[in-house]
Amino acid sequence: MSEQPKIARKGPYAVAVEANKSYFWCACGYSRKQPFCDGAHTPTGFTPLQFTAERTETVHLCGCKRTGNPPFCDGTHETL
Repeated sequence: MSEQPKIARKGPYAVAVEANKSYFWCACGYSRKQPFCDGAHTPTGFTPLQFTAERTETVHLCGCKRTGNPPFCDGTHETL
């Protein structure tokens, strides 16, 4: 497997999250339920990132898997 995760999308996923609910962000790029984990990382060296939403809102989750602020998009996809 590559040392870099697969780029699932060169842009963020706008996702509605609920306050105090936990989510698992796909860090490998192979999930078919992007941007969330579906277990596809099992044969890779990557693991999903669990995060809990602070409030009910729409967030922008990283699709390129290269963000410096996981799981949130930081614009890194614009340099790929």
